[in-house]
Amino acid sequence: MNRGAAITVSGCGKTFADGTRALAPLDLDVTAGETLVLLGPSGCGKTTLLRLIAGLEAPDAGGQIRFDGADVTALPIEKRNVGMVFQSYALFPNMSVIDNVAYGLRVRGMAKAARRAQAAGVLEMMRIGALAERRIDQLSGGQRQRVALARALAVEPRVILLDEPLTALDAALREHLRGEIDALLKRLAITAIYVTHDQAEALALGDRIVVMRNGAIAQVGTPRDVYFRPADDFVADFVGITNRLAGTVTNGRFETAAGFVPLPPDLASPAAAPAGQGAVRLLFRPEAARLIPPPEAGLVFEVMQVEFQGARQKVTLKDPAGARILVEAPADGVLAPGAAVGLILDPARISLA
Repeated sequence: MNRGAAITVSGCGKTFADGTRALAPLDLDVTAGETLVLLGPSGCGKTTLLRLIAGLEAPDAGGQIRFDGADVTALPIEKRNVGMVFQSYALFPNMSVIDNVAYGLRVRGMAKAARRAQAAGVLEMMRIGALAERRIDQLSGGQRQRVALARALAVEPRVILLDEPLTALDAALREHLRGEIDALLKRLAITAIYVTHDQAEALALGDRIVVMRNGAIAQVGTPRDVYFRPADDFVADFVGITNRLAGTVTNGRFETAAGFVPLPPDLASPAAAPAGQGAVRLLFRPEAARLIPPPEAGLVFEVMQVEFQGARQKVTLKDPAGARILVEAPADGVLAPGAAVGLILDPARISLA
């Protein structure tokens, strides 16, 4: 069984020859065996950071990358013992599927029977075992991406770098392979750095998530930390949906145009409010709210729109000041636009800003 390498990124930035700064100097530690997800919009620097760690790009002067304490900054990708899955497939068209997957094992000197057996096992895990003897030009785009992923995993590297490997797959297969990848990485104890712009993928796969914006790190934390305690408005809005209500904190409760919310002790004190007793915002996710009859509620809103989604429905509400929020509700309740509804919030899932 393999063991992942600890990675240390120190003062690594990247400025291209035309003067474009893709990445501001940053520091990042990756624990051996963890899955770290780089999450952010297009152009935020996540793929550039991945390529620096891979050895496909060199950092600006002063930057350093270490694997288990050894300086690998000047080493190319083939000497870093990493596996990589690119957004493009990068497969060998003159080889069969199984020979593509076994290629890295052949380079490492594994006997033919052993390497084909190991490659076949990875292909079965990817649910493409039946394609083993096909040529690459006989595969769909999604199938080619799965072969590329299988090839990177077959060699059981100490570090695997994945640049949006599931993008070409349909939703059901993405979810299945996401679980399989997670289980495999943990079983092999490989250190994995996974680039994605898909929030659900990041939350499901990452031991920790690095949210990036404009070539810099906006927040590093566990999926729960990033989701429930976002560092700023950008993180809150990028990782899911965040509702905001403007108001004030008075006598242990948050007061707003729609009514009031009793605050838990850790938020009720004047010191807890970012602006003391002045104007603040109450932040909460749609699933932290529950609809109740107006007479039982401290908060009362008007229903603006209802979107049926099967087991759940998304409900857009408006307060007397015109502010809109989005909440989730069971699908069995019939809600009509214009109706008044009450709202109760889970005190453990609210915050002030």
